[in-house]
Formats: sequence, structure tokens, C-alpha cells
Amino acid sequence: MIIIGEKINSTLKAVRPAVENRDAKVIADLAVAQAEAGATYIDVNAGVFVEGEEDHLVWLVETVQAATDLPLAIDSPKPEAMRAGLIANKNGKPILNSITDETPRWNEVIPLVREFKTGIVALTMDDSGMPETAEERVKIAKSLITKLQAEGVALDDIHIDPLVRPIGTGNHYGHVALDTIRTIKQTWPEVHITCGLSNISFGIPARKLMNTAFLVAAIAAGMDGAILNPMDKQLMSFLYAADALMGHDDYCMEYIMKFREGFFDGVL
Repeated sequence: MIIIGEKINSTLKAVRPAVENRDAKVIADLAVAQAEAGATYIDVNAGVFVEGEEDHLVWLVETVQAATDLPLAIDSPKPEAMRAGLIANKNGKPILNSITDETPRWNEVIPLVREFKTGIVALTMDDSGMPETAEERVKIAKSLITKLQAEGVALDDIHIDPLVRPIGTGNHYGHVALDTIRTIKQTWPEVHITCGLSNISFGIPARKLMNTAFLVAAIAAGMDGAILNPMDKQLMSFLYAADALMGHDDYCMEYIMKFREGFFDGVL
């Protein structure tokens, strides 16, 4: 399971002042805690800063990679900030977050993917806007995968985001996301599926419960990655259990190891 740690994001109350004040200890501690909790990548995002995002993102990249050798997910709406972060990156192959099939976004981001040979999160959106149905999402995914392959991006470096929308705004959005995940994974098994897990619960109470239920259902549908908080012990416990149930954990060895380490204490 590819786990992209989401906690170094400038929209979070604890992170924004740390970035503004260049408090490296706060950021380094978050990076290390996520790495120790099981993250595969550390997401870095300074997008809340309309002015000076490039400088803030470079500082985040440098601070995180001084604390951990995990690869980074460089997350920005601005290609200029992405480029600055990529130049500063020293921790191996990063993932760019993200590209879409919208013409302006594609034209801005694909040169960076080519130049820096990155992995890429690809959202199932195109010039017609946000798709409503699973069929529309799969069609956009096909276009993205075909175009990315034509640019020399390996299937294993593509992370399709099925565009999870809050279930509180439409009772169909849960099964639309799951149907999209299932079809993409069956059609392109080498392509990874990832999403911002907490999007499903935006605007409703007991969000952690809904996030956990969706995680298990999405893993069962074929999702093999997620942008989430790896320090959420209950969420991660369900992740390890669901991964084992789906046959992704040979002889349940990782699950057993986590049990022996006491990881599930207080969860069971």
C-alpha cells in the first residue's frame, strides 16, 4: 500500500505558522513521525501562500529531506512552485501532485514530469469539468494513461485519483468512487490508484469513522494508495487488516509483525 503522508500541508493550523516562522523542528518532527508511522511518501504543500509559495515550498522540501530520506510528493497548484520544489529535491524519485486532463493544467505540468522523470498523481478531470459518473471518470483515466504513456511515463509511475467527492453532497458519490477504482484497476492493473481519503467525509460528523469505512471498501475495490494521516493508528490498523484480507500481505506477515510490535494495542 502506497501511503502519502498528508500532515505537512500549509492549510493545517499547526503547519502554517511553522512555515511562516521557519520553525524547522515542527516540520521535521511531523516528517519523522509520519515516516515512523508507515508513510511511503511525505507530501509537502505550501499552497496556502499566494505570495512566495515557491520559497516556502523549497524550505519545506529542504527541511523534510534533512529529517528523513523518504521520497516526497510535491503538491502545488502552481507549476513554478513545483519546479522550485523539484530542483530542491534530493530524496530520489518524487511524485508530482497533480495533473489533470484539462488542457491548461496538462500543458503546464507534463513538461515537469518529462524533465524530472517523476511519478504523477492524475486526477480524473478534463475540460468539461468534474465528472459525475464512474463511466466518465474511467474515460478520462483512459485518456490520461494513454497520453502519459506516450510521454514515456511508466504505468507504475501513474497514480490515478478517482476524484472522491463528499458523500454528504450526494449519496451516489461513494459507489461512484468505488466503481471507478474497480474498473480502472481491472483494466490497468499496473497503474496505481490513490485519493485524498478524507474528501469522502467532508461536511459530516464522525469523519474518522466514515474515512475508515471508505478506506476498507476502496482497498477491496482495488485502491493501492491513499493520501492520509499515517499517525491515525486506528485508520492504519484497518489498512493493514484490509491489505491482508485482499491478499497483498504474504502470509499476513506485516499484519503479524504489527501485532507483535504492539501496534494494535488500544485499537482492538
